[in-house]
Amino acid sequence: MSGAAIERPCDHDEPPLLEEAERLADRLPGHRVEVLGGQIVVTSPPDMRHALSLTALTVDFHAAQTEETWVVQGAGIRLPDGPYDYAIPDLAVVDADADGHAIESTYYDPAVFRLILEVTSANYAQDVRAKVAAYAIAKIPVYVIVDRKKQRLHVLTDPFANEYRNHRVYAPGERAELPESIGAKIELDVDGILKKAGRRG
Repeated sequence: MSGAAIERPCDHDEPPLLEEAERLADRLPGHRVEVLGGQIVVTSPPDMRHALSLTALTVDFHAAQTEETWVVQGAGIRLPDGPYDYAIPDLAVVDADADGHAIESTYYDPAVFRLILEVTSANYAQDVRAKVAAYAIAKIPVYVIVDRKKQRLHVLTDPFANEYRNHRVYAPGERAELPESIGAKIELDVDGILKKAGRRG
């Protein structure tokens, strides 16, 4: 997926920014439209390997689908670092009562997100920089990045201010054990995930 930021002045009121984001979403079916750091970011539809890796990861996270937690794709999160910021993560583990915590329409309170996972594509900088800061500010406990460019898997934990205090990088051949705070014991086969995701930079 390719991502492009559309610059917007900071002094605009809410309606123009959000109306423009909604207009773009209507005009570009299948594209992901997000507002990060006060900028509209448009990401093209996922390529086949990206989609395949998400299907496989949903299976890997099956143990987190319980009475207390759900595994979801494409659920919007309202971000506190900007007055109108929101993101649409590839995959998330959320509290099972998340549906009752919508802040507005389909954007949900960050407090119900236990883990967010993004699979990189041509929007690389968004996933490894902008979203790291945004999700840390939102206090998302665990952020996992499937890094298709560098063929690594990143597990970030312990958010503080606009960064994560713990950042563990896993290479092919390793297994990434995720914190049980997400609601289940999950260990990811890094090599298997990266092979399904393919290389994209």
